[in-house]
Amino acid sequence: QVQLVESGGGLVQAGGSLRLSCAASGRIFSIGAMDWYRRAPGKQRELVASITSGGSTNYLDCVKGRFTIFRDNAKNTMYLQMNSLKPGDTARYYCNADVQPATTRVVYRYWGQGTQVTVSS
Repeated sequence: QVQLVESGGGLVQAGGSLRLSCAASGRIFSIGAMDWYRRAPGKQRELVASITSGGSTNYLDCVKGRFTIFRDNAKNTMYLQMNSLKPGDTARYYCNADVQPATTRVVYRYWGQGTQVTVSS
């Protein structure tokens, strides 16, 4: 059973930093693209950052220059380094990934349970 588990959220003051992690576990053959999404109360879910298996990245405009997405393929783990945090970044952050389990040739999209980030002013 493949699982994605996020960690690293918390409460931080505006201007502070947090690093989120998303660890994939289980019998995994390969992991393709991985993404970070967030959902704030009363707002739609938005794609924050994405990274391909080769390391190409894309960011939501409002986080460019402040957030960095990267991954450690050997550890099946993705990270989101968040600097200069703003109250508007407050949301629950979710990771997802395209994973091919070791038992099949099919690629599935998995989601984590999310981790809360709260930025106080």
